[in-house]
Amino acid sequence: MTTGSVTPSIVAVVALGSAVGASARWLCGELAPDGGGFAWTTLAVNVTGSLLLGLLLHRTPPDHVHRVVFLGPGVLGGFTTLSAYAEQIRDLLADGRVLLGLSYAVASLLSCVAAVALARNLPTTASGPTVHAP
Repeated sequence: MTTGSVTPSIVAVVALGSAVGASARWLCGELAPDGGGFAWTTLAVNVTGSLLLGLLLHRTPPDHVHRVVFLGPGVLGGFTTLSAYAEQIRDLLADGRVLLGLSYAVASLLSCVAAVALARNLPTTASGPTVHAP
């Protein structure tokens, strides 16, 4: 997601987006806490974020730098959560729930990759061009 030079406005846009995304992630956790088993909320957040990031990267013209960095590393970077995913796997493994921990790890990874692949392969609308990132 390289967009060129880093400027104060780019940093500010990413910071604002991160605040929005992190707030949305927190709200998801408050509305539907994961509990002590399979972390469904974290899985849903990460799969949704992966799908949206895939759409953003493969459908946004490269000259929309502020939009891309606000939504990509900003909102979606703040929304998705590798750290919670890793901690939840660690908790499950530490509690001796190895099969559940490994199932969650694999299901999350495969679901997120599938969401990005789906986003890349969704048909486009007639309203604009599709820009595929390398």
